[in-house]
Amino acid sequence: MPVARFKSMSVSEPEPFPATLPDRMISSGDRQLLAGLVRLARLAGDAIEAIRTHGCTPQDKDDGSPVTEADLAADQVIARGLAELLPGVPVISEETVGRAPGLTDPDGLFVLVDPLDGTREFINGSPDYTVNIAVIARRRPVTGVVLAPATGVVWTGLCPLHAPGEAHRIDHAGAAPRPLQVRRPGTALEVLASRSHADPRTDAYLATLPGHRRLTVGSSLKFCRIAEGSADLYPRWGTTMEWDTAAGHAVAAAAGALVSAPDGSAFLYGKQAAGWRNDPFLVRASSAIPLPG
Repeated sequence: MPVARFKSMSVSEPEPFPATLPDRMISSGDRQLLAGLVRLARLAGDAIEAIRTHGCTPQDKDDGSPVTEADLAADQVIARGLAELLPGVPVISEETVGRAPGLTDPDGLFVLVDPLDGTREFINGSPDYTVNIAVIARRRPVTGVVLAPATGVVWTGLCPLHAPGEAHRIDHAGAAPRPLQVRRPGTALEVLASRSHADPRTDAYLATLPGHRRLTVGSSLKFCRIAEGSADLYPRWGTTMEWDTAAGHAVAAAAGALVSAPDGSAFLYGKQAAGWRNDPFLVRASSAIPLPG
């Protein structure tokens, strides 16, 4: 079995790190990697906040989406850190995907990165932007870190492929991790929607759920709200990319949420041929929440 080498950012000697982790149980190596990713996300968040303080001018990418100095600075921080943490493991980042090598084996180990998810929110002064880092194995997110730089809160998820996961919230650097668990939905569902995107198919689905309350939240924070038990459902038919969702997917799934296609089938990653675009998906706190008819 091929083995990647995991290197802690605070030690000189690397630890062995299996390319299929985590599989049937969460190991000390998994937690060591997670701790390294949390430190790396915080460094990227520091770079973002430093630029936010001094201001920046957004530019448009070829696809019309905005990019700022903060996106690029965070991406550089994460790229350097991942080269130490997971040397040789492919990294697919929003800001370098057109220039970096692709995957030779989409079923193998790789990393998905969105260095600043919610760039529009960042530009508009909203705190709803995040740093997203996820490790993918066998097309599923097995480790995820979501940081909200504006508040310093981190959400983490470890998702073994064949065992229960672990999700935590860390309110600030040095704080004790707080375990997360989805809640049992009540009669009136709390439904999350994007600040920047709306879709008529989402509206049609929600029309079948009488009495729901619709909340507006940006970026990967929607996954995290479900993971921590403050919302029940996040439906998405509009366009998203794999780096937008993978880290939040790991957090929500580790807390017990169901992340699937609208028909209930598996929601997978490594769709290189599709340009890394996601299909529609649902994040449900419980199987009691019905799928679209």
